[in-house]
Amino acid sequence: MKYIDEFRDGELARQIAARIAAEARPDHSYRFMEFCGGHTHAISRYGVLELLPPNLRMIHGPGCPVCVLPIGRLDMAIELALRHGVTLCTYGDTLRVPASDQLSLTRAKARGGDIRMVYSAADALQIAREQPERQVVFFAIGFETTTPPTALVIRDAAREGLDNFSVMCSHVLTPPAIRAILDGASESERRTADIEGFVGPAHVSIVIGSDPYAKFAREYRKPVVIAGFEPLDVLQAILMLVRQVNEGRAEVENEFTRAVTPEGNRNAQAVMDDVFELREAFEWRGLGSMPLSALRIREKYRAYDAEHRFGLAYRAVPDNKACECGAILRGVKAPRDCRIFGTVCTPENPVGSCMVSSEGACAAHYTYGRFRDIPVVAAEAEESAP
Repeated sequence: MKYIDEFRDGELARQIAARIAAEARPDHSYRFMEFCGGHTHAISRYGVLELLPPNLRMIHGPGCPVCVLPIGRLDMAIELALRHGVTLCTYGDTLRVPASDQLSLTRAKARGGDIRMVYSAADALQIAREQPERQVVFFAIGFETTTPPTALVIRDAAREGLDNFSVMCSHVLTPPAIRAILDGASESERRTADIEGFVGPAHVSIVIGSDPYAKFAREYRKPVVIAGFEPLDVLQAILMLVRQVNEGRAEVENEFTRAVTPEGNRNAQAVMDDVFELREAFEWRGLGSMPLSALRIREKYRAYDAEHRFGLAYRAVPDNKACECGAILRGVKAPRDCRIFGTVCTPENPVGSCMVSSEGACAAHYTYGRFRDIPVVAAEAEESAP
């Protein structure tokens, strides 16, 4: 197949779904996690869940870069804009994530902060070139997908000697998050421990390759199938996971062969290694502080590190007690398990980050799936009636 519409062919989707239903053992309950928020939206948008047998469940994972961003990092960005008076540039989804004191970057902008949405790190660098009298900071977020472009603009700024440009780095890494999901299950979170396999991320894997997932298959006996973001990609990956479980295998398989190789993009990895190094620890929303799970700017590029330049200090801030975003990111709860979902918390008035991002599980369920809950809620109410 060569064209996008071929990967959305309804008849082919039904054929793959029929194969899944035929091969799924009726006496077994399958539980797979789609790590990436892009897969979560594809599953909801294209009605993939309606094609799956009732004994196969998909669980949302923490692969949404905006969702895992802790409040403390947002507070630091707001401090840069309001206290230090910089021009703060970042991606659009980041602007509306709730921070402390009922603020967000959008609300900080309304208070006079020079906060701008950009489409790329290069846009922020260009603003610094055009306005040499302003200190311009790029608030960099994301997994390995968006890390190489950030590294490139830091190298470009260093080569050009731009002293009015810096980066607040909040880039995080995929493998430590998967390990945290597998290690962090307690008796009260047994749903996480029961995950039998992962649909591996697409864009991240283009950069890092499929090899880094081998240790999860080997050490935890959990199969990983890397998949593209189209509905047929996801369905084929689920079929491959079902077959691995049925055959007692735990391997890394690559459904997304048109873009992902075992070794990944070596050039992108080289520029990342040149500019960044591992942080000792980094707080993730929902997963807590995890060692060696995020990146910071190396010493030789320290002049372009906004945290160093402006003397920023991180302070952990607890999430809203009514919000279940953390549990949803760990795969412990689903959006409909949150009592404020769709009422107090909506895309227009988000309480948690999962309702904000275009890759957030709550945003996906609100847009595409919340009406499916009506029969479920009605059935549960009928069962609990005296």
